[in-house]
Amino acid sequence: MKKQIFKRILLYIIRISFLWFIIHTLIITVDGLNDELGVSDAGVILGNKVELNGDPSKRLQGRLDKAYELYEKEYFKYIIVSGGTGKEGFDEAAVMRDYLIGKGIPEDKILTDSDGYNTYMTAQNTKAIMEDMEFDSVMIITQFYHISRTKLAFSRSGIKNVYSAHAAYLDFRDAYSVFREFFAYYKYIFL
Repeated sequence: MKKQIFKRILLYIIRISFLWFIIHTLIITVDGLNDELGVSDAGVILGNKVELNGDPSKRLQGRLDKAYELYEKEYFKYIIVSGGTGKEGFDEAAVMRDYLIGKGIPEDKILTDSDGYNTYMTAQNTKAIMEDMEFDSVMIITQFYHISRTKLAFSRSGIKNVYSAHAAYLDFRDAYSVFREFFAYYKYIFL
């Protein structure tokens, strides 16, 4: 009798957990795909993989191109590029800066954070840059599934005015990334 009750409780917990996973995944997907555009002091591009030849990956290029598009539409006057040195050996922030300069953005409008090894560190470093530059608002630019966690990290860092835009680049790996974001989001809640 006790085994049957235990099995029923366990099955109930599994069903509730699965349902919560589905609901949460839908929420972060909808949140990420619905850009919250607003004029801000700076756009913040979160880093991603750099290819072995030193070029931004397609995913990172999608973020950079979105930032360039928004910069051209005058949503912000400065761009903060944030990333660390990946296993490929390249400073993501420097690669992003060079890519944007190549597209015609003046170097003095690009602020480089080479210590943004993860979303939390990017938020912390952005807060420091905002204080130094006397910025009040930023727009985060990343993949759609990463928006909710990034907004959480920025809020936890004390950044109040955060807009968001997602890169147009999509691929099959996004399915895994959406799955991973569920767990990463809750990790950030307890930071």
